[in-house]
Amino acid sequence: MQSLLRWGIENSQNGAAVPVEQASGGGPAQPLDPKVIDMILGRPDAELMKEALNLALDETKDEESRLTALDDFEMLIENIDNANDMEKLDMWKSIQHLLQSPSSSNDIKANVLWIIGTAVQNNPSAQNAYLSLPDSPFADILSVLSPSEGSSAVRSKAVYALSGILKHNARAVKLLEESGGWLVLKSALEDPDITVRRKVVFLLNALLFPSEVAPRDENDSRMRGETLPTNANTPVHPNSHASMTVESTDTSTITAEAVKMHGIADVVVNSLVNPVPHGEDGDQEGDLDYEEKAVRFIFTYLISASGHLDADRKLELASWTQRSRQEGKHWDLGEEELNLLEKHLQSS
Repeated sequence: MQSLLRWGIENSQNGAAVPVEQASGGGPAQPLDPKVIDMILGRPDAELMKEALNLALDETKDEESRLTALDDFEMLIENIDNANDMEKLDMWKSIQHLLQSPSSSNDIKANVLWIIGTAVQNNPSAQNAYLSLPDSPFADILSVLSPSEGSSAVRSKAVYALSGILKHNARAVKLLEESGGWLVLKSALEDPDITVRRKVVFLLNALLFPSEVAPRDENDSRMRGETLPTNANTPVHPNSHASMTVESTDTSTITAEAVKMHGIADVVVNSLVNPVPHGEDGDQEGDLDYEEKAVRFIFTYLISASGHLDADRKLELASWTQRSRQEGKHWDLGEEELNLLEKHLQSS
């Protein structure tokens, strides 16, 4: 640090060196150039966030520069403190503006959705800040989930953003109903892009889980595979879902009711028994990864959440399950789980 300070003093006078004696206290102190201080100590994250966001908002800049700025912003808000500062710095409205703007390209929207998802992930304060935006913040995310409105990359990032907002937040799940979100997710289960379908059925399963445990999401950029603290000896951070009441974090009951009301389980069953083709030309059928996530959702819905399927659907799924097991499929379920599922499907 002493050598850095000496270097800074020597190079802070418009290129004219300051005698070392002055730098070490032998003469009057010389003011340091702020640029040199920034070089030595680094600029505050808040300042970097403002600069990146302002550049991203500037439509006179070229697209590549704006996308780079959004990438930089996303990296900064991976830090949970920086994510919380978005509200203090009044940045959420600007982020939402970029998502709403007709002039925003699909790439811009995809990056904005990535920022939203990263900021709110496992962060109750940021979740509530986003949900407190005027109008209906869900509407803008849901609108790009239609294949006619956005690219597959945008739709995929939209599911990522929804996942971050909804997980362990009962208030958010209730607001999803008011925005018509369940019907949008139901439709997304037949998206032309199989990646979107996988993400949607994974999200639905996660929302059905008891609030204590968060299923592993391979796309999480922070706290991957988090298990929320359940041990009394485990420290609990004030800004965590573990510090909140069960009523405010439990999404299982609300989700199970919505799945039944909107016939979402029927669509998932049909996607297994009569898979909708996917791919650019609609020439691909079946997908093992999707099957695993869909069967896990059915298991969670029927067994863990005590969900309901009509008798005909049960029979249809039971027949498909038996055939598939004979082919050696097990969908990453244990033998006990598979037997439990089959027994449930065969019951009246």
